[in-house]
Amino acid sequence: MGVGEGSGRDHLKTLSSDAALDFYEDVRHRLPASTGRGDCHGCANLSQLLDAYDVFLLDAFGVLNIGDEAIPGAADRIAAIQASGKRAMVLTNAASVPSAALVRKYERLGFRFNAEDVVSSRDVLISALRGEVRRRWGVMADAALQDGDLDWLDAVYLEDRPAEYEAVDGFLMLGSAGWTENRQALLEAALQKRSRPVWVGNPDIVAPRHYGFSVEPGFFAHRLADRVAVRPRFFGKPFPGIFEESFARLGDGLDKCRTIMVGDSLHTDILGARNAGIASALVAGYGFLAGKSVPAAVARTGIAPDYVLERP
Repeated sequence: MGVGEGSGRDHLKTLSSDAALDFYEDVRHRLPASTGRGDCHGCANLSQLLDAYDVFLLDAFGVLNIGDEAIPGAADRIAAIQASGKRAMVLTNAASVPSAALVRKYERLGFRFNAEDVVSSRDVLISALRGEVRRRWGVMADAALQDGDLDWLDAVYLEDRPAEYEAVDGFLMLGSAGWTENRQALLEAALQKRSRPVWVGNPDIVAPRHYGFSVEPGFFAHRLADRVAVRPRFFGKPFPGIFEESFARLGDGLDKCRTIMVGDSLHTDILGARNAGIASALVAGYGFLAGKSVPAAVARTGIAPDYVLERP
């Protein structure tokens, strides 16, 4: 499962979907428990669900886009949902950049979302930070990608200087771009010497890209928890905070029976939806399970969506 050292491109080292599924199963004890099973009804795409649901919560990678490319037809499908008067919101574990940057990215890819329609795990983490006692944080993220939403925080972006790992009072794991095995070793060593909070802005173990799967902060956080006496605090799917934030934005008119989560991952999107008490649809033709047997994955994990879509 390890990733090799490199010059700032370690997050581009890939895992196979089978290896990633094994990894998720190995860390199930840190994920919410599965509650019930869906019926896995087959559907061609989201247009077949328009009459049944009023709110569509959408994962990004594997549903809207693969890396920096939109999934063919996805923008038109989401536009049709919006034109019908239904609500489409993005629920993403992308924590390496501010939500405003995500809105701009989706616009470049042909999607039209307002700022309130994009809920990121980074948003949920920042909200929690504002209620915390003040401490100095060491941040796992590419400083060049930041856009000011963390400027109020007393923070240092972690690189290869051991003294920085020793001096901070806690760690934020937001993005794996530039993260290396050397930096992971420095983080482990620092926590072995002195236990401190570890908050994980992106619980994903992998993300689908056009060349395979990149390893994400969740991969490194679980490795850390396996080796050091630390219990990371996770933000984002499948954990409840990001769903609670989306429900708060939807307001009093929310009807959970008319709300559906659409994603490509059983362990994040579908598990999270089931625990949030809403319906779920798995996109099988793109993302995590593209080219794989959905029935086999459901049997292996015990996590079953209400619908299985060939495409978004």
